[in-house]
Amino acid sequence: MYAIGALSRATDCKVETIRYYEKIGLMPEPARSDGNQRRYGERHRERLYFIRHCRDLGFSIEAIRELLALSDDQQRDCAAVDALARRHRDAVDDRIRALTALRLSIGASLALGPVLFPGVRAFSMLGMICVF
Repeated sequence: MYAIGALSRATDCKVETIRYYEKIGLMPEPARSDGNQRRYGERHRERLYFIRHCRDLGFSIEAIRELLALSDDQQRDCAAVDALARRHRDAVDDRIRALTALRLSIGASLALGPVLFPGVRAFSMLGMICVF
């Protein structure tokens, strides 16, 4: 059994975040000790690790909730998991395209920015004029 601090260290997740995940229903309520301290089992550690991993991959809280519900359902439809993964992949692809366009725009602005006088340049990006 883990106290909340031990679970925090074991999963590299802040205590406040663990409590938040409990509050919003991603983590099940833990057992309590005689002194009313939270006591987490291995199941909690594994679930928290899964949540953290999903967050690191950029999944939203709602997508994680959906994945957890599918995982908890012994009769789950694997096609639903595939569909969720495809939606996330498509969102990542969209974000990569947008970031690539932004990178190109910044690079072009930096390369083409006019020299106002030696050591000072100006460029326009996102509708703003920047002088440096």
